[in-house]
Amino acid sequence: MEDIVTRLRAAGCVFAEEEAELLTGAATSPADLEEMTGRRVAGEPLEYVIGRAEFHGISVVLTPGVFIPRRRTEFLADEAIRRCGPGAVVVDLCCGSGAVAAAIAAMVPLVELHAVDIDPVATRCATQNVPGQVYTGNLFDPLPDALRGRVDVLVVNPPYVPTTEIPLLPSEAREHEPLVTLDGGGDGLDVLRRIARSAPRWLAPGGCLLAEISVRQGGRAMAAIADAGMTARLLSDPELDATVVAGSPHDAG
Repeated sequence: MEDIVTRLRAAGCVFAEEEAELLTGAATSPADLEEMTGRRVAGEPLEYVIGRAEFHGISVVLTPGVFIPRRRTEFLADEAIRRCGPGAVVVDLCCGSGAVAAAIAAMVPLVELHAVDIDPVATRCATQNVPGQVYTGNLFDPLPDALRGRVDVLVVNPPYVPTTEIPLLPSEAREHEPLVTLDGGGDGLDVLRRIARSAPRWLAPGGCLLAEISVRQGGRAMAAIADAGMTARLLSDPELDATVVAGSPHDAG
């Protein structure tokens, strides 16, 4: 394994020893290990190479071309879990691998889960992680009408990187993750605004929308929630460098 560590370190992998252990554990043969090591040395994200990502204490199946869940998004999952009682109806929009939905399912008994993504590559992956219904389509479009007015928690990790900042992202994200999962438009909030406008029609009385954003987008994100007729709150976890905007219909108190 020392040779693998040396190759990974030379390729710029900061945690070469840990990555070598993960590669060795995931490989099914020496040839497989060599092929996986070559992919990682070439710059492919480790999660794609080993086929999984650790998120919120669970192992999530991950396939190439699907957004890689970040640790900061565990705060979004925590806020959703905190608001879910047994049997809650949860919709995960822009679900990617379904990591957030899977984390909720692991913590909340009898939760009714619905996950949506526009990319069929993502939804094929999500079906392996989400113990609920997975739909392919644009935001709310594929959801059954029967869910209108029944959603207790609408959780979303939308693309929120401003278009002009995409070139500044780490190469692993720029070169391997789909642009649609990253690019949030001019100020990064285009998708959030679309979601906010439709959310009140889907939320149950007392329900809430939770969306991950960057800390510097807080003011504009709260304005988008307010413009959609909801009460907005900003939540943060400095340790994870995580920010979530929450919205609830005015009649929810």
